[in-house]
Amino acid sequence: MRSSVESPRSVVEVIAETDRLILRNWRDEDRADYIAACNTDAVTRFLGGPATIEQIDAALERISRSQREHGFSFWALERRDDAAFLGYCGLKIVGDPEIAVKDDVESGWRLREDAWGQGYASEAATACLDWAWAHLDVQRVVAMTTPANQRSWRLMERIGMTRRRDLDFNHPQFAADHLLRRHITYVIERP
Repeated sequence: MRSSVESPRSVVEVIAETDRLILRNWRDEDRADYIAACNTDAVTRFLGGPATIEQIDAALERISRSQREHGFSFWALERRDDAAFLGYCGLKIVGDPEIAVKDDVESGWRLREDAWGQGYASEAATACLDWAWAHLDVQRVVAMTTPANQRSWRLMERIGMTRRRDLDFNHPQFAADHLLRRHITYVIERP
């Protein structure tokens, strides 16, 4: 698989490319594609359900701010052969003080449902890890999900991450009795 990465603070739009995918900065027109394809019941099942437009706009602003301030974010994910918007994949700093991995770099992804099961997420996540090792002075990258989200934690295992039960936590976003409150944590150390 071909993978190339760009400098973290350059103004270049393309961050990384693989044989089938482009990870790039967000464009204004991505918002509508994201809302239509990634804010569905199926895609947000393990995230608490579809977000409001206000929540989406706030999330996109956080993504933009992360890119400006840190040189990385959850980048837009585009298929090379037809330029289709597939969702996002990238990196962010864990900011919640109630989570054991606060201040670690987190790898995350969200793809539209018709892109599932084709290897896009693992291809993109691997490119993001390659980018992190090339551009960030971090010793590890983390990823988190709910125990029920088998697709996500199996992907974490496929890209070389290891479950760290000592870093599992109750997500403060969810009430104590909520089915999505418990989160599991995976870690990959710098090669």
